[in-house]
Amino acid sequence: MYCLQARSNFARLFSGINMKESAIDQVLKGHVPEHVAIIMDGNGRWAKIRGLPRIAGHKEGINSVREITKVCGEIGVKHLTLYTFSTENWKRPSSEVSALMHLLLKTIKEEIKELHRKGVKFTIIGDLDTIPSKTANGLRDGIELTKTNAGLNLNLALNYGSRQEIVEAMKIIAHQVKSGAVLPEKIDIELLNNSLLTNNMPDPELLIRTSGEHRLSNFLLWQIAYTEIFMTDLFWPEFREDQLLDSILDFQSRERRFGNIKEMIQG
Repeated sequence: MYCLQARSNFARLFSGINMKESAIDQVLKGHVPEHVAIIMDGNGRWAKIRGLPRIAGHKEGINSVREITKVCGEIGVKHLTLYTFSTENWKRPSSEVSALMHLLLKTIKEEIKELHRKGVKFTIIGDLDTIPSKTANGLRDGIELTKTNAGLNLNLALNYGSRQEIVEAMKIIAHQVKSGAVLPEKIDIELLNNSLLTNNMPDPELLIRTSGEHRLSNFLLWQIAYTEIFMTDLFWPEFREDQLLDSILDFQSRERRFGNIKEMIQG
């Protein structure tokens, strides 16, 4: 009986490994999106249905961040942007916001050396000046440590809102016009792109949102004009390697036309 059970467990183990390798191999046969953006939603609800405090959901969500970052690096994603904390999230209870900021600082201190060892470049889009100074300084230290790394760019959207980002970009352009550096008729898409916080990375090719919500929540509104969107009912703490690979396979099955018709794409 023991031998039969052991053999059964062994078979299941290897079956799981083969399935995982097959999914990765399948993904690598197609076009891997250069930039993946994720709205990480559902931490609180994941905790609530388990009778846990909301912060427990955020802590479990970090395990998803760690795994998704690892897999993105392995399959060749160049940029991974995670919607970590929006400008609207300040409306949450102050106790939760405080716990989130503490958790963010704790996590970056624990993870940054390993990220650096793997060649990950850590960046932030958003306003660090208005978050607690201790957390902001810890994040800036991580940015400084990894700034010359050439691997995956792990980019956190923190204290970020897309509408405000566009407003700030327009202010930059307005100052350029006022100073005479830019003529009004020369304002174009490229100039606005270069004035955004994401000016050093391509637009996302794939946007993932967890938890079953079907909205963009003020995230990268300009940048996702032609982004493929994948939505799942799973809460963020449940979203791991298999789900990421499934979302990329779904992305690869789509025909991206960018306004063209099918015949024009096929030549």
